[in-house]
Amino acid sequence: MPHRPSVQSLSEAHSTMSLLTLLCSLALVSTAFGCGEPDIYPVLSDFARLTNGEEAVPGSWPWQVSIQEMDGWHICGGSLISAKWVITSITCSVTTSHVVVLGEHDLESSAEVSKTVFIAEVFTHPDWNPETKEFDMALLKLARPAGFSKTIKPVCIPVEGEVYTGQELCVTTGWGMTRGNSFSSPNKLQQAVVPLLLHIDCEMHYGSTLTDTMVCAGGAGSSACMGDIGGPLVCERYGAWYLIGVSSFTSPTCSSSVPAVYSAVTAFRQWIDEIVIGH
Repeated sequence: MPHRPSVQSLSEAHSTMSLLTLLCSLALVSTAFGCGEPDIYPVLSDFARLTNGEEAVPGSWPWQVSIQEMDGWHICGGSLISAKWVITSITCSVTTSHVVVLGEHDLESSAEVSKTVFIAEVFTHPDWNPETKEFDMALLKLARPAGFSKTIKPVCIPVEGEVYTGQELCVTTGWGMTRGNSFSSPNKLQQAVVPLLLHIDCEMHYGSTLTDTMVCAGGAGSSACMGDIGGPLVCERYGAWYLIGVSSFTSPTCSSSVPAVYSAVTAFRQWIDEIVIGH
């Protein structure tokens, strides 16, 4: 007589399959094939900076996206983390009426092979505090898969609680303003090599207490500015680039001696996984 599995064994099997599915989904988010490995490798100088700008090599930061109005006006940066998901800042106030442009370098060029994708859903962190800027992170679900290419690839995201010591090479990128006294922004993607700072060193500039949901970087002749918000702070580790910060707030004057504050991706990993897996 054939063995009939018990209700308990079926339940255990179901739980095991659910766990395996969860683990596979997590793996897809965090270790997408080729994540953090540009086909066009970036060229960085000791003087790379966003404020007072250095242009990036076209295509060397393939996860960088431009979030735009329908008319093509750039409003914020963002980072591609998988075929259908982008991370950005809540302060960008992104809605489904905006679009995500992938594979772009020159915002005014019509010759580039870029992709414009509609946004299906916007997920904002439920603990967002607009006064303290804590939990400043939003996830955008794209209406269709990005379609990876030489200039469109996802960045890796670190595991929860992973520590970055400041010994790594870290870079921030974007199309933000290069001078605080100017309303003009560069058309071509800019890059900056930035040091990671202790919270106590960062708080000197902002007069407020930073939390473990934040990471501070820049201020040593380079920094982010308006227009860079939502964009990536990446550090190189294990031969790949990892997204450790999402640009949250900066000096209102775009001073290259004032660091910028980013939402620490390691503090949001569980929330990111829950949203991506659940939707």
